[in-house]
Amino acid sequence: MDVKWTDYKGEFQVFEIKKSKRKVKKTKISYIPPDIAICKDCLHELFDPNDRRYLYPFIACSHCGPRFTIIFDLPYDRDKTTMVDFPLCPKCAREYEDPLDRRFHAQVIACPVCGPKMFLCDKSGEIIDDKEPLKTAGKLIDEGYILAIRGIGGTHVAVKTTEDDPVLELRKRRRRPWQPFAIMSPDIDVVRGFAEVSKVEEELLTSFRRPIVALKKSEDYYLSEWISPRLHTIGVMLPYSGFHYMLFKYTKEPAVIMTSGNLPREPMAITNEDALKRLRNIVDYFILHNRRIYQRCDDSVVRVVDGLPKFLRRSRGYVPEPINLPFRSSNIVLGTGPELRVTGAVLLEDKCFLTQHIGDVEILETLDFLKESLLHMMKLTKVSKPDVIACDLHPLFLTTKLAKEFAEQWNVDVIKIQHHFAHMVKLLVEHNIPLGENVICIVADGVGYGLDGKPWGGEIFIGSYDWFERRGHLEPQPMPGGDLAAKYPARMVAGILSKVLSTEELKEILLNKCINGFKKGELELNIVLSQISKKINLTETTSAGRVLDAISALLGICFERTYEGEPAMRLESVAALGDPLKAKITTNIEQVGNTYIINTTNILLDVLEESKRIRKEHVAAAAQEALAKGLANAAINIAMEEGIKVIGFTGGVAYNEAITKTIRKEVERQGLKFISHRILPPGDGGISAGQTTAVAAEYR
Repeated sequence: MDVKWTDYKGEFQVFEIKKSKRKVKKTKISYIPPDIAICKDCLHELFDPNDRRYLYPFIACSHCGPRFTIIFDLPYDRDKTTMVDFPLCPKCAREYEDPLDRRFHAQVIACPVCGPKMFLCDKSGEIIDDKEPLKTAGKLIDEGYILAIRGIGGTHVAVKTTEDDPVLELRKRRRRPWQPFAIMSPDIDVVRGFAEVSKVEEELLTSFRRPIVALKKSEDYYLSEWISPRLHTIGVMLPYSGFHYMLFKYTKEPAVIMTSGNLPREPMAITNEDALKRLRNIVDYFILHNRRIYQRCDDSVVRVVDGLPKFLRRSRGYVPEPINLPFRSSNIVLGTGPELRVTGAVLLEDKCFLTQHIGDVEILETLDFLKESLLHMMKLTKVSKPDVIACDLHPLFLTTKLAKEFAEQWNVDVIKIQHHFAHMVKLLVEHNIPLGENVICIVADGVGYGLDGKPWGGEIFIGSYDWFERRGHLEPQPMPGGDLAAKYPARMVAGILSKVLSTEELKEILLNKCINGFKKGELELNIVLSQISKKINLTETTSAGRVLDAISALLGICFERTYEGEPAMRLESVAALGDPLKAKITTNIEQVGNTYIINTTNILLDVLEESKRIRKEHVAAAAQEALAKGLANAAINIAMEEGIKVIGFTGGVAYNEAITKTIRKEVERQGLKFISHRILPPGDGGISAGQTTAVAAEYR
C-alpha cells in the first residue's frame, strides 16, 4: 500500500461511512503474515551503542520479526504466540501501548530485560558460562568448529566456507556426501565476490522474505568447492534476524554454511532438547535460546530460470500467504501432497493455503510433521473439518494413507488425483486460467503414478481443472530393477540401449563407459543384462528425469543419485559450459493414433556416437536441447490440431534453464503463449495446490 500525505486544501467538509449498496458475502478466512526479515530501523538500533536494544539478538518491531513460526492460535495477539512466556517490562509495555510508537501492538516486542535469551552449550548439553555467546560463536566458526544455531523456524548447522576440511567434516558427520549446502553472506556486495547476481536475484535476496537464491558461481569464485560440488550454482541467502547479523559482526568469514539441522529424511530440530539429542554427533557446540518455536519452517529456496523466479521450496517468508483461485469453491478441500518435497494444502472459497515445506514423507516423523502442519493450517483458517480429502493416485504413499486416516476421522470422501494432472492444475491456478478453458501442458519430472499403473514423467496433456487427456509422452523405457534404476542411472542406459543393441554390444559399451554405475562391477552388470533379456523386474517408464539421468551416466557425469535430482542437475552444470550446435542429436516424433511419442532411444544413441568425437559438455547441451524440442514440437502439434493457444510447462524438469528456454522459444516461434511457474514450485512442492483445486473444480 502506498500512502501519500498532503496538506488539507478544504475540498472535504464531512466524512461518513455508508453501507455498501450490494451485499458482500462475509468471509471467515483469517490472514496470518509470514515471518519477516529484520527491518532497517531495528538493524540500526541493533548496532547503536546508545540504544537499549544494542546487540539484542531478538530485536523486532511491528514491521519485522517472526509471525507464522510463533503463532499457535488466532486472533494474532501476544497471548496466542510463544511470546506469552515473556511478560513485558515497563519500558516495553509503554512502547506496546503507544499508538505513535513503532512497536505499538508488536506482538514480538522484547528487550534484554524481559525477552528471550541466547546461550552457548557444549555437545553434552552443558551450558557454558558466556555472556556473549554469539561473539564466541563467530570465533568458533573462524577456528573451523561446526555449530548448531537455533533460529527463527528451526535449527541450522553452521561452519566456515573458505576451507575444504571443515566442509568435508560436516559432510561426513551429516551423511551428505554430495548434496549442496546453502550459505549465508552478510550483504549483497560480498555475494558478488563469488557469485553472479542479476537484478531479479538481487531483489529476491534483499526482499523482506529473504529466501535462499540459487546463483551461478562467478569466475572469481573463491569459497570451498565442496559447498556445492560439481554444480555451477550455489544457494545463497542474506541474514534475516538480529542474531544472524551479530554473527557476521564477529566472524571473519565472507559466508557461513547455514544448512537445516537434521539427519537425512528427518524434519529439522526445533526444540533445544531435540537439537541436542539429534545433532550432538554432528556439531561441536550449540547456540540455543529459550523462545519456543511453535511451527517448524525451513528456509525458502528460489532459482531464477529464464528470467523468472521459481520456487524449489516455498516456506519461510511466504507461508501462510494464500494462493488465489480463479473460481470459488463450494467445498473445503484438504490435500496431503505426493511423497517427495511435500507440502499439504487447505482450500476454501477462492483461496488455497499451502503448508510450509515438509520434506520427503517416507518415515513416521515426517508424516507426523505433515499431519500437525495441516491441522495447524486448518486452525489458522478456522476450518473445523474438510468436506473432502485430495491425495496422490499412488496407493503406497504415506500421504495417501494419511488421507484415508483423515477421511475416516471426519467421515468424508477421498479423491485421488493423478500426479501429473495435479502439476498441470497448479500451473493453471497460478496463471488464473478461467474455469472451462483448455490448455496444452508439458509435464516433465522424475516419476508419478500413471493411470495405467506405470511410472509416468514425460507427459503432454490437454485439459482444464476438472479433466485431462494424455495426448503425448516420451517413449516408454525399461527400468531394470525398478527403483534401483533411479538410484543408479547406468541401469537406465542399459535398459534404453538394449532396444537397439545386442547383449554383447551393450555389455562392451557399459564396461567401457558405465561400469562405475554398477556397485558390484561386472557381476552386477551381467545380472542386469540377464534381467533385461528375460524381462524380469523390468518396469517401463516415460520419465524425462530418467532419460536425463541416463544421459548423465552415459557421459560419465554421475553414476549414483545421492540426493533427489542429482544426475540431471550435474548434467545441467556440465551442459552450461557447452554449445548445443557443436553436437548433432536428432529428435524423432512418432504419431500413434492421436498420441505423439518422442523417441528417446535415438537421443541416447546419438549421445553415444557424438561423445566419441567431441567434448561431453557440447553433447550434454545438445541432448538437453533435443529432449526439449521433442516435447515442445509434440505439444505444438497437439495445440495446432485442437486450436489451443496456450502451452504450459511444469514438473521438476522445469527447473532446468536450458530446457525451459528451448521449449519457450519453440512455442513462441509458432505464435503461441507459453506459461510457466512464478508463484508455486514447478516440482512436487506445489502438488497439493493442484490436488485440492482439481477436486474443488470437479465438485463445484
